[in-house]
Amino acid sequence: MEIKKDILWRVYLIFLGIVVFSLVILGKAIYIQQAEGEYWVGLSDSLHLQYRELDADRGTIYSEDGSMLSSSIPFFDIRIDFAADGLREKDGKRFREYVDSLSLSLSAMFKDKPAKAYSKELRAAYKKKERYYLLKRNVSFREYQQIREFPLVNQGRNKSGFIFEDKEKRMAPFGLLANRTIGLSREYLDEKGETVSKNVGLEKAYDTLLKGITGKRLVRRISGGAFVPIEGSEIEPVNGKDVVTTIDVNIQDIAEQALMKMMISNEAEHGTAIVMEVKTGKIKAIANLGKQKDGSYFEDMNYAITKSEPGSTFKLVTMLSVLEDGYVHLNDKVNIEGGVWKVGTRTVYDSEQRGLFDVSVKQAFELSSNVGMAKLMTAFYTRQPQAFLNHLYRLRLDTLTGLNLPGETKPVIPTPKSKFWSAPTLPWMGFGYNLSLTPMHTLMIYNAVANEGKMMKPYLVNAIVKDGKVYQEFSPEILVENICKPATLEQLRSCLEGVITNGTGKALKNDGYNFAGKTGTALVANGTRGYSDHIYQSSFAGYFPAENPQYSCVVVIKNKPFAHVYYGGAVAGPVFREIADKLYARNTNQHPLYKSAEKADSNFYAWSGWKADYEQVYKSMNRQYRDSAKGSEWSNVVNNDFQPTVRGLAIREQVMPAVHGMGLKDAIFLLENMKLKVVIKGRGRVKMQSVNAGSKISKGQVVVLEMGS
Repeated sequence: MEIKKDILWRVYLIFLGIVVFSLVILGKAIYIQQAEGEYWVGLSDSLHLQYRELDADRGTIYSEDGSMLSSSIPFFDIRIDFAADGLREKDGKRFREYVDSLSLSLSAMFKDKPAKAYSKELRAAYKKKERYYLLKRNVSFREYQQIREFPLVNQGRNKSGFIFEDKEKRMAPFGLLANRTIGLSREYLDEKGETVSKNVGLEKAYDTLLKGITGKRLVRRISGGAFVPIEGSEIEPVNGKDVVTTIDVNIQDIAEQALMKMMISNEAEHGTAIVMEVKTGKIKAIANLGKQKDGSYFEDMNYAITKSEPGSTFKLVTMLSVLEDGYVHLNDKVNIEGGVWKVGTRTVYDSEQRGLFDVSVKQAFELSSNVGMAKLMTAFYTRQPQAFLNHLYRLRLDTLTGLNLPGETKPVIPTPKSKFWSAPTLPWMGFGYNLSLTPMHTLMIYNAVANEGKMMKPYLVNAIVKDGKVYQEFSPEILVENICKPATLEQLRSCLEGVITNGTGKALKNDGYNFAGKTGTALVANGTRGYSDHIYQSSFAGYFPAENPQYSCVVVIKNKPFAHVYYGGAVAGPVFREIADKLYARNTNQHPLYKSAEKADSNFYAWSGWKADYEQVYKSMNRQYRDSAKGSEWSNVVNNDFQPTVRGLAIREQVMPAVHGMGLKDAIFLLENMKLKVVIKGRGRVKMQSVNAGSKISKGQVVVLEMGS
């Protein structure tokens, strides 16, 4: 009996424990549901649901004439949800019915594997009920459109399970054209697996406007760790704005081709060529080429905004200073010491030592004499270097240009307070050493001389456009109203023109039009090796046409060590000349006509045709002619006594006219109106006719015309 009670007591105790434990669990469940319910539901959602960013369509960068310079091209990743209800209904009847025809279509499009391989791949994924199966990456928009019409896919997302994920890739339709200036917009995965954007050029400068506002999409986690987008959960992105640049595609192409030709022929290290519109400061072209390890050339850096010692192109600033301060006139004499002059413990050398001594200041500039410029600096600014530096500051050579491009380097202008200042500093500055400028700064100075003394701010963007409407517009901006007095400006222009007619640039002279500019040849250091490698930087800066400047241009090329050809007039000058020639020829309607004395035309010619056409041609040419056609609508033109004479062409019914010398249009019009059937052989003007002029003709008669030159 005692044993039974002992057992019952234990059973009751266990039962009571189970009841208490159950009540605790029930209470905890109620507490979790009521008090912590929202927290745990949110935590569950965070594990299975999350927002993913939707990139906005990046804006397009255009040239001034509307050509695309950089644009986003849509690409697609194709995935398949093999657990889609429509795909698995009726035991997968739809999938089995279309899988083979779909495989044939995919094989025919991509040509990467046979249809049987596609069919096997799709059937295997279907069997595993893959929820987010990747079929293809980076499918083009054209391929995407075609795939949407494929069997099964054309039945829609729910029935086919096909998911198209759109993304974009930045493309430059013109390839290397202005590649560094337009910039790059590239994305890559960093060490943490996060997407990082790397932009340069205009892509970086205007990134916030181009990229737009990012949207969001809710996605759900499925088996295998993949995420599937939830329909209707998107927060639409706001697309980026477009940038309209000042770049002219044709001018850019001309500049790049001219620069590339010289870079290859001289095996140069790197170079740049910039073309600016004189009146506005618009950058019409900016070419940058650097030599790669394999010997090819690529737009690897923006050398146009990278500082270096300018060399002899800076002598224009030296001339501006001494002329503006009234220290010299162009006809004053300066002794250039045969091209060698010692300053303290150092010696100034002219690049080309001609053995000359007393020359005019203008000649010293035209011949690019380092000695001449150093002597002028020493004579007038040794005791007051600040007076010279003030000219540099007025020309804004101590600040950035204001061109909205990342990576521009600030000029380096030494001062007497600098620890690097010494006795030779000032005279060496006179011919472009001991200071650093970017080619863009040099161009601004030359452009100001071309633009009646007005220094324009260089700019690359005309407008920001949103949905076809101007969001922000940029206009020409004057930085300095007058860089010098009008009299000084006139003398500077005379000096620059003299370089081409009498100086270091005379080999570039063009008989068709005049241009003005200055050559430059600077010895540059090669890192720790110093100047022992004899690396020269060749440059040319100027404007054209000289009388009415439309464009200014600077070319700077760094040559290879020990280059056989390195003078500015022989390396950078021809690039400038080619750019100027092609731009001048491109705008012939804006230039005055160069006429030679008219000579009497003794050549024989005989043409026939509609009289009114000949009259219009001669009137537009302002050419005198004799008219003896006596009201006839058809005529022939012959050279009579060195003057064109228009004679009437007799046209009679049922009589074959003389169509020799007529153009095809006139001959067909005339003969078919006479009810004749015309057969044409060859091209050009009528050379022979099968029916002789004056012969009787009948309706429907066939006439064969042989055409020729």
